[in-house]
Order: sequence, then C-alpha cells, then structure tokens
Amino acid sequence: MEFRKITWDNFIECIELQVTEEQKRFMSSNQHALAEAYIALDEGQDIITFAVYKDGIMVGFISMYYDDGDGNYEHSSYGVFKMMIDKCYQGKGYGKEAMIKAIDFSRSFPHGKARVVELTYKPENVIAKNLYTSLGFVETGSVLACGEVHAELKL
Repeated sequence: MEFRKITWDNFIECIELQVTEEQKRFMSSNQHALAEAYIALDEGQDIITFAVYKDGIMVGFISMYYDDGDGNYEHSSYGVFKMMIDKCYQGKGYGKEAMIKAIDFSRSFPHGKARVVELTYKPENVIAKNLYTSLGFVETGSVLACGEVHAELKL
C-alpha cells in the first residue's frame, strides 16, 4: 500500500473512483473532497490528500488533516475526513490496509505532534464502524449536528 500525492497526472483517475450505490449515502465524491481540501488549504488549515495505490494501481483516496490544537497538545489531532476504496477493489482488505497506513503516517508526526487520530462516521455505516473499531478507534460520545459519530485512536 502506498500513498501518493494528487497531481495533474493522477487527478482525473482519482475523481473517477467510485463507491457502491449503497455507500454513496455515506460520503461525498472525491471531486467534492478535493474542492473542500482546496478551500481549507486556502484558509490556512493543514490538509493532506493522497491517492491510495496497491501494487501500482490507484485503488482509493484519503483526505486527512492536522490540527495542533492551537498549541494545546491535549486538543491536537490528525484526522481522517474521507477514506474510500473504489468499488472494483473492495472486499480485498485495502480499506483496512489504507487506514493502518494513515495511522502509521499520523504516528510519524509529519506535520507536528498530536495526541489522537480522529474521524467521524454515520452510525448506520456498520462496515465503517466495524473497521474503525477493529483498529482501536473508540467512540467519544460526541455526535455532530449531521448525526455522525466521533471516534478517536490515541497515538
């Protein structure tokens, strides 16, 4: 599993990746996520986007962020905005492998020290919940206004 930067060479391939029809209710398109990342970067947020490759083939996309907690370590985090594996490559363990790579990436503290990796998901997305729980993410009890559950993994 390899994370590669999104460039002009792989941009179109990345935005053409798709999840299943059932999964579309849980997440936006990669095009939408890249547009959000562009705006967030322009506003000074620390956004990290990668195309996910397995054996030289683009199989997915991940969008992450770093928040230094305004200098307060107790509030510092890496976060996963979006992680997806194209419908053609699902069921092969690539989602879990990509999340392990994202956790390892966060533990290397490339943008600064952080206390946790955090993410959110819709409670009815049982597959995502089971994946995150299997990797050690624990629900914090916080629920976003959109109904998504907040979970953390201590680094």
